[in-house]
Amino acid sequence: MSESSLPVFSVDRLPAVGATTLDGPEGKHAATVRRLRVGEQLLLSDGQGGMARCEVLAVAKDSLQLAASETWQVPQPGLRVRLAQALVKGDRGELAVELATEAGVDAVVPWRAARCVAKWDDGPRGAKALARWRSTAAQAAKQARRAWTPPVDEPVSTKQLAALVRGADAALVLHESATAPLASVELPEAGELVLVVGPEGGVTGDELAALTDAGAHVVRLGPTVLRASTAAAVALGALGVRTDRWS
Repeated sequence: MSESSLPVFSVDRLPAVGATTLDGPEGKHAATVRRLRVGEQLLLSDGQGGMARCEVLAVAKDSLQLAASETWQVPQPGLRVRLAQALVKGDRGELAVELATEAGVDAVVPWRAARCVAKWDDGPRGAKALARWRSTAAQAAKQARRAWTPPVDEPVSTKQLAALVRGADAALVLHESATAPLASVELPEAGELVLVVGPEGGVTGDELAALTDAGAHVVRLGPTVLRASTAAAVALGALGVRTDRWS
């Protein structure tokens, strides 16, 4: 069976070649939900590029005994994309993170844009919302069989986002009124690119000024207007084709 079709389970630390145990929530899921059996193969991922190919030796109620046959390290792409995703109301924010993770984003930064309907406070409600985004990224990375799980950082203000843009190798702001298509912007071969997606209400003039003053290019994806929850995934697809990220 090819690696692309094997189920992936997350571990805190990648095992060495030899006997190992998959327990905890992942072991229980493998044994009782996925119902893996002796002789079947799976992949273990530490979310930091490390992968291990394993065969099931024995199945318990909530764990698996495994034999790891090989381990390897998957390098990060030369050009890494950090998504600054404006907060989106309800589960559409989680959808944005899920789609972006499946499309290969390398990191996510929640952005408290001026026109965000969703408001993450600094208390328990904000922490719960951030935890949902992080869980979504972890689950989507497993579903896509990614070796790297994108971290979801603490939410940032526009001022903080401008500082991230200033420190990046390139930055793009998706905006429906932009005249320059994404395909026309010169991209670096390596380093970090910040991709900014605004809220459903749009990016304000002051926010655009702050981001462009920091060095960002304002671009459009095409003639149609995409929702805040889907724009990043479409842009990541375009970036994958324009760079060596999908090579």
